[in-house]
Amino acid sequence: MSTAVGPQSAAEEASKDAAAPRGPAGARRSRVIADWRPEDEEFWRATGARVARRNLVLSVFCEHIGFSVWSLWSVLVLFLGPEYGIDAAGKFTLTALPTALGAALRLPYAFAVARFGGRTWTVVSALLLLVPSVLAGIVLRPGVSYGTLLAVACLAGVGGGNFASSMANVNAFYPERLKGWALGVNAGGGNLGVPAVQAVGLLVLATAGAAHPRLVALVYLPLIVLAALGAALGMDDLPAPGNARGTLREVVAEPHSWVVSLLYVGTFGSFIGFCFAFGQVLQVQFHEQFDTPVKAAYLTFLGPLLGSVVRPWGGRLADRWGGARVTLWTFAAMAAGTAVVLVASRHASLPMFLVGFVALFVLSGLGNGSAYTMIPAIFRARARAAVRAGARARTAERDARRRTSALIGLAGAIGAFGGVLVNVAFRQSFLAGGSGEAAYGAFLAVYAVCCAVTWAVYLRRRPGALTGI
Repeated sequence: MSTAVGPQSAAEEASKDAAAPRGPAGARRSRVIADWRPEDEEFWRATGARVARRNLVLSVFCEHIGFSVWSLWSVLVLFLGPEYGIDAAGKFTLTALPTALGAALRLPYAFAVARFGGRTWTVVSALLLLVPSVLAGIVLRPGVSYGTLLAVACLAGVGGGNFASSMANVNAFYPERLKGWALGVNAGGGNLGVPAVQAVGLLVLATAGAAHPRLVALVYLPLIVLAALGAALGMDDLPAPGNARGTLREVVAEPHSWVVSLLYVGTFGSFIGFCFAFGQVLQVQFHEQFDTPVKAAYLTFLGPLLGSVVRPWGGRLADRWGGARVTLWTFAAMAAGTAVVLVASRHASLPMFLVGFVALFVLSGLGNGSAYTMIPAIFRARARAAVRAGARARTAERDARRRTSALIGLAGAIGAFGGVLVNVAFRQSFLAGGSGEAAYGAFLAVYAVCCAVTWAVYLRRRPGALTGI
């Protein structure tokens, strides 16, 4: 057994964190763990659990800040009063652009972990968050051109890429039996960045007032630096699991990759799309009750908060009952919640509307956890089949791990584009009919399709079907 840090591998490295030698600039030397065997129970008890937990905690913090920056403009649009000259459709565009860039970056971010290492890329991706935050703090004032706001808002999408790299990294650290929980905790902690930035926005509105939106962005500058510093000093790099381009080709050729990506459009696409749009929907559809930004801000963080908190439980339930079964139940309940929102919208019932929408946040959060748990389960099933066909168990395990990381990036990217579609649906619905009813009807149809696909592919008994998903 050989390692890059000595004969005790990660155990010795973890025990010497405080005494690690420093370079001339005072930074810790790079930590690279060459021998990592999370499926080895003795290794996991002696060393792996402690090292993985440390990396998970720091990953959650960095991803949390990334989500806050990504969803920054869902808060800033609430500050853009008449003096900015932007209508409701223009504000939905401002929130759709960072969603789109964040989705596009998820695939290269996931592969960056394999190319550069989880610790190294976490530091880089955290520092990149300074760019949209600083620029937002500079340009946000009455008189700024709409094109400038679009460009700066789009740059906030770099925060969306952090999710894919963080999930790929955490996936590599944990054994199969704990992936649902670990990925759920990581994603849920990251998702909490959405209600966190909305709470910061509420605090600024309640204290400094609507004339100071720049303060929301500037609050995050020291937190970004702290996240990058924590990753640099406390995280580890694992060896690359294999050729990234070759792995992507393998994953693209796997039919289940596209099925899971579709399901993730329905769960995470709904969650992040609703997070970005909820405050604007309240202001436009119930403008009499929410005639000031601070009134809307009081409620915008509630749904994202609950959806983020329950995401790990979606992974837990999937670990126990199976990701496909939990995902099916979730989509059925989301369809029911959407029906409640549609009825409430037609009758202008704010209490019913809030109940239905908060339920959608909670259910999409659960579905995020269960759908993502299906990804390692798919390749675990493929690995079992390969072993039965004569492949070496360790080789099959390594292949499953690298393909899982690749699909995390692919499904995360495609799923995040669902958030773009949610904002576009709301924009077109309000432009065409003055309400969100057409958008709610479209969401209902999507959830019905996702229910049917989940049952047909993963739960219907048929020859050759994958089991244990």
